[in-house]
Amino acid sequence: MATAYWLLSAHPVPGSAATEWTERGIALLPLGTLMSAVRLPQDLVRAVADRYGREDVDSFLEEVLDGGPVICDPQGDRARYYALVPAGMPTRWRMAVMEWRALGVKCLGLGSYVGVPRPQSVSLEPGTWKSYWAVPMPSAGELCRPLDVARLVAAGRQLTGDEQ
Repeated sequence: MATAYWLLSAHPVPGSAATEWTERGIALLPLGTLMSAVRLPQDLVRAVADRYGREDVDSFLEEVLDGGPVICDPQGDRARYYALVPAGMPTRWRMAVMEWRALGVKCLGLGSYVGVPRPQSVSLEPGTWKSYWAVPMPSAGELCRPLDVARLVAAGRQLTGDEQ
């Protein structure tokens, strides 16, 4: 419950996110105050997971991001993963974030939003393309460490040969 309340507190209109969860299963939450997000393309994440012989991408992400929360937006063959990170990451990691764009990685902060599934949505619902928690948020405010995300992106860069 604490995690749900923490996430809900990101919405500027009290009660709106809870209504969105009830009606749609996803709440659109603003980024840059409580948290930011690093959007990782499925191809990059799968390349790194495959390199380590891991077929289950969700459990791979849980391991390499040390249990930090990740949302999967399945969208068919264009799936994306959103690693939730501290709000200040887009500013503090500005140079790295600019380099990551060539890989399709984007750091989202102030002025951006992310679709956040209900905390109990921890797997892809059959027959839908609804977002789910690939790695559930372990507790309120516990986010991915930026260095862990950077290491994942660096491994992806190395595997794709994009060494700019």
